Formats: sequence, C-alpha cells, structure tokens
Amino acid sequence: MVKLRLKRCGRKQRAIYRIVAIDVRSRREGRDLRKVGFYDPINNQTYSNVPAILYFLEKGARLTGTVSDIFRKADLFKEKISS
Repeated sequence: MVKLRLKRCGRKQRAIYRIVAIDVRSRREGRDLRKVGFYDPINNQTYSNVPAILYFLEKGARLTGTVSDIFRKADLFKEKISS
C-alpha cells in the first residue's frame, strides 16, 4: 500500500518536510516513489503538486493524519479528505 506522508529534510533545528508518496513498509527517510510537495512549518508555507496527488489518491493511496491536516489548513481537497 502507498501512503502520502512527510519526509524530514533540512538542517538541525530548521526542519523542512517533503510530502512524498512512499510504500508503507519503508522507513521515514526511505526511498520514495515520487515527491508531491513540501511543507515548511517555520514559515508556514506549503507547496503541493495537485495532479500528482490526485493521481496517487485515485490509485488508492492513503493520507497520513499529519498530511491530511496540512491539506485541510491549505484548503485543498475538501471533498476528498472528508470522505
């Protein structure tokens, strides 16, 4: 199964997270299938590649709770996340 989850990047005390499509059995910094966005909690910025996210959701990918919250705050996919 594939999940859309966060992958930690950046330097010490300045974390930036990539939103990636990754196999469930992989570890956090494991090899991802595709990068679909990023989230910067310090500057509160989010970038999302909407077509890529929709592609993985149509194929049956699940969102983790944190990624779901990030998309909800960014007002993306209200109808997809609520279901």
